[in-house]
Amino acid sequence: MKTFITLSLVITTILMANAQSSKTYNLIVGTYTNPGKSNGMYVYTFNSETGELTYKAESSAIKNPSFLTVSNDRKHVYAVSEVGDGSVNAFSYDPASGKLEFVNSAPAGGNSPCYVSVDTKNKFAFVGNYGGGSLAAVPINPDGSLSDKAQFIQHQGSSINKGNQEKPHVHATLLSKDGKYLFVPDLGTDKINIYQVDASKAQPLTPASQAFVSVTAGSGPRHFTFHPNGKLAFLIQEITGVVTAFEYSNGKLTAKESVTLVSPGSTGRIDAADIHVSPDGKFLYGSLRGDINEIVICSIDNGGKLTLAGRQSTLGKTPRNFAIDPTGKFLLVANQNSDNIIVFKRDEKTGLLTGTVTKISIGAPVCLVFSNSK
Repeated sequence: MKTFITLSLVITTILMANAQSSKTYNLIVGTYTNPGKSNGMYVYTFNSETGELTYKAESSAIKNPSFLTVSNDRKHVYAVSEVGDGSVNAFSYDPASGKLEFVNSAPAGGNSPCYVSVDTKNKFAFVGNYGGGSLAAVPINPDGSLSDKAQFIQHQGSSINKGNQEKPHVHATLLSKDGKYLFVPDLGTDKINIYQVDASKAQPLTPASQAFVSVTAGSGPRHFTFHPNGKLAFLIQEITGVVTAFEYSNGKLTAKESVTLVSPGSTGRIDAADIHVSPDGKFLYGSLRGDINEIVICSIDNGGKLTLAGRQSTLGKTPRNFAIDPTGKFLLVANQNSDNIIVFKRDEKTGLLTGTVTKISIGAPVCLVFSNSK
């Protein structure tokens, strides 16, 4: 009898371990719809053990939901419409079914909104407008809908690259982990603008004591991310493909070093795009579009120093966005101009990537966001 009970316990333990290791998540995908290849946002089930993706649901039609975010309570998804005089849109969200239902829209306050973030208390959606060179703090009502009484801030200035730095181009609106500061890279002015956030006020944004940091002229700041330890931050610069590492403390950035992601002797357009740090904080990943189409991998030592660790073809064209799954086992790339999402296995010791058999076809994917499915 004891042997039978012991064996049953072993089998139960194994089954429970397998169930935990096979945890599933939702992957929400934003797309460009103007070529007519996609409808809006799509939701897939992602298996964290196998890397498999399974279609789950999609939104009603929405123009160019090129960037999206999920509220902290997972009851709503907020997505920009990256069109001329764009908007930000609220959708109710059911993680279990993946169902997305349109709630309402609010003005983004500028042309071609390309980024949105939401504070942890679901008080404001912070929208970055690329074409307008501006940002908006859009109030979120208690029911998750968006108010039209937003705070709008217009950036000023330009930089040396006359092709795309003739005026401000806001490219991201990233909150600090404590929600007290908003970091706004501006490609057109070669600055990261920093705002203090007070969500109790109708006008929540004011310039921080360090109102901005500048980078090398002609670099083109694009996306910005924090290290899991909260003491480091990293900026990828679109025009040069350079990543700048910063020390971070209480709303202030101090530049540590800058490293290029571009191979020596490489020619052609660089067009760097997205940047993420692995959940364990040991590796940084950056995407290069243009004529390169690579994910570049750098190790991060205990002092925050970056060292090139490897390169991986994205197996497609124009990696506008990519995401590391919450377990850190996989990295998924949205190849905008080859209409596919490629799943790569991530070696957690070396940081290197290996292509898997999982590949899904979807029109112009440009944003990948993971969410718990329950």
